[in-house]
Amino acid sequence: MTRSPLDRREFFQKAGHSALALGGAAYLSPLTLAAETPPASPPLPESLVKLLFDSLTPGQRERICFAWDHQHPEWGLLRTRVSANWNITDEVVDSKFYTPDQQELVHAIYRGIIAPEWHERYDQQQDDDAGGFGANNSIAIFGTPGEGPSELVLTGRHMTLRCDVNSAEHVAFGGPIFYGHDPTGTQEDDANHEGSVFWSQALEANSLYQALDGKQQQIALVKHLPGESQVAFRGAKGQFDGIPVTEFSADQKARVQEVLRKLIEPFRQRDRDEALACLTAQGGLDACSLAFYQPEDIGNDKVWDNWRLEGPSFVWHFRGAPHVHTWVNIADNPSVELNA
Repeated sequence: MTRSPLDRREFFQKAGHSALALGGAAYLSPLTLAAETPPASPPLPESLVKLLFDSLTPGQRERICFAWDHQHPEWGLLRTRVSANWNITDEVVDSKFYTPDQQELVHAIYRGIIAPEWHERYDQQQDDDAGGFGANNSIAIFGTPGEGPSELVLTGRHMTLRCDVNSAEHVAFGGPIFYGHDPTGTQEDDANHEGSVFWSQALEANSLYQALDGKQQQIALVKHLPGESQVAFRGAKGQFDGIPVTEFSADQKARVQEVLRKLIEPFRQRDRDEALACLTAQGGLDACSLAFYQPEDIGNDKVWDNWRLEGPSFVWHFRGAPHVHTWVNIADNPSVELNA
């Protein structure tokens, strides 16, 4: 769905005023409320979730709204599920099930949880993988926005994203998330991953690998590749693949920081901050290990397509073969169970 810049500005102005009228200000921090926000500034996605929820008819709520602790007969606790390719509800966003205004709200929520500098790249991923955002994406709302814990979950091919109001305790991003990209539509990338919007993350990690000495590289390179969705927490006593970050020099640790920066870069600042706070609670990067996996090296070029940064309750698993799949699971303690 394409909107002109003027239409979008007018929409955000209207949405911002409506959010306040509907009680959306409850989602804004005192600091945000105190700031002098320009009228055209977009409201927080959480405010838009409340607007969307309030606009739904009883029939719509019956199809896409669930109790906070809703259990799916096959998938378990539904709001915590993460998958590479799925629809959490049957109705896609850009369908007659939603009004044009509701569709615009969902589009705005999607763009609100992505960092502005990544909008174009995420839109490209959606164009390549799903025919454009909204064409094959679906949503679900858990809980009642403004009346207790609530969260919107957004799904589709190569997408599980969340918008919560710090309702999901102990976890970053509102729970585990997924992103990926198949730019050619053939299921298999070339060795350079031409057109893959997320491949820059792997290049940053591989640059660090090249900066390791021979002994470090031997430890970091792992011959067994775990299943990509195996991102459950192992805890402080877990056996992590690869080389502990504590084995790195100060310069090498600085490069690990740069890898981490690249990983969280696509997401809005509050989610970045939450992910870093969870990591810090479990010992920071010094409690993590970095692994590069020898199998499935596309082109046999020793630019490792599959790699993982992992700590007690931090897992960022990047699968680059045959195309990018990335599984992210982060919490401030390892007791949080995975639902993948």
